[in-house]
Amino acid sequence: MSLHLGDQAPNFKAVTTAGEIDFHEWLGNSWGVLFSHPADYTPVCTTELGKTALLAEEFAKRNVKVLAVSVDGIAQHNGWIKDINETQHTTVNFPIIADENRVVAGLYDMIHPNASATFTVRSLFVIGPDKLVKLMITYPASTGRNFTEVLRVIDSLQLTAQYSVATPADWKHGEDVIVVPAVSTEDAIKKFPKGVKVVKPYLRYTPQPDAK
Repeated sequence: MSLHLGDQAPNFKAVTTAGEIDFHEWLGNSWGVLFSHPADYTPVCTTELGKTALLAEEFAKRNVKVLAVSVDGIAQHNGWIKDINETQHTTVNFPIIADENRVVAGLYDMIHPNASATFTVRSLFVIGPDKLVKLMITYPASTGRNFTEVLRVIDSLQLTAQYSVATPADWKHGEDVIVVPAVSTEDAIKKFPKGVKVVKPYLRYTPQPDAK
């Protein structure tokens, strides 16, 4: 199957390093990050899982649950976690799915035959509390993921889900945002008491509504 932005994230039951889970039930009212790895004991992914563990507090304060998936089994996962904790100076505290039958890989279209007929590509999905897919990024095996960018995008997704705004290029939390075209300038002035700067009729900035 082929997933698109806005689709419902496929539900599944899976065995993980934290026990068996039902994905939608596990996610609850949280946001979720689901990210895949070609196999255990791979160097780039070792650094990625370590970085994710180091950012545990950042994900938690955004109400985000993290879930990794690999086509290897639980015993291999547990051994790999020991290596990650040792080499990345952290403690992996999120579940890793043992997707040996490639069920999750199939549901999320993680196997690309031109890259590998058996291993998952390195995809990352951000899923909202409504269980809809909000973001999809796929990286080549040689390039480690930028988790600062993942957090930045989550900040943008959560902000724009709550307010009638969009975020400009390279936006970071606390910076000005863009008023969406669906809101007239007259309405924007009423809606955003911090002020509206009109650069062009279609390009209007306002301070981030929820920034202190």
